[in-house]
Amino acid sequence: MRFPAFYVTGTDTGIGKTVASTALLHALRAHGHSAVGMKPVASGCERSADGWRNEDALALQAASVPRPDYADLNPYALPLPLAPELAAADAGVCVELGPIAEAFARLRAQADVVVVEGVGGWAAPLSATLDQADLARALALPVVLVVGLRLGCLNHARLSAAAIAADGLQCIGWIGNEIDPAMERIDDNMRMLQERLPMPCWGRLPYRPQPQAEQLAAELQPWAGMSPG
Repeated sequence: MRFPAFYVTGTDTGIGKTVASTALLHALRAHGHSAVGMKPVASGCERSADGWRNEDALALQAASVPRPDYADLNPYALPLPLAPELAAADAGVCVELGPIAEAFARLRAQADVVVVEGVGGWAAPLSATLDQADLARALALPVVLVVGLRLGCLNHARLSAAAIAADGLQCIGWIGNEIDPAMERIDDNMRMLQERLPMPCWGRLPYRPQPQAEQLAAELQPWAGMSPG
């Protein structure tokens, strides 16, 4: 398999990284692969009987087969819904690469593919000393970019793709996610994105008020535009 793991980032916060990541997990499973998700750092968690839990991380866990331990899927579960650096400081936690790499290795041993979901947009830091590029580089993860389809998406997508390349990471695909049902000329915007982004499009997720990852999986083609490996 050419890419047994990859890092899902987005053009901004709230553009559907979790929707895309869970849909990818279902799509990979439909192609015959075991696939598990990972959310290394998640802020905005709720206390449960089992400890702090994050809604996005739980969605990744539910879409994973085999079902990973939550502690491996989300090593840093931070209570407050803030930027990770702030949420970690308020929790008295230091986000470090070591525990994430160890959890990733355990997940990698369980499944054919690991889908690692980042935080916010590509340049959002994980801590005062750790950027998402550092994590992706350390784990040798290529990147998949989720583009929130709304006014301004061309600018955000091109800047994000340029930043990923400047950080020395390979962006292997992008996914268009319809987050604004009132967006005008959405087909034209998709066409312009396809013409300008240097990596293949893995699919386009239609707008749904309550998206269901299993249904959206049919819209995606992981590893589109690549020769099998």
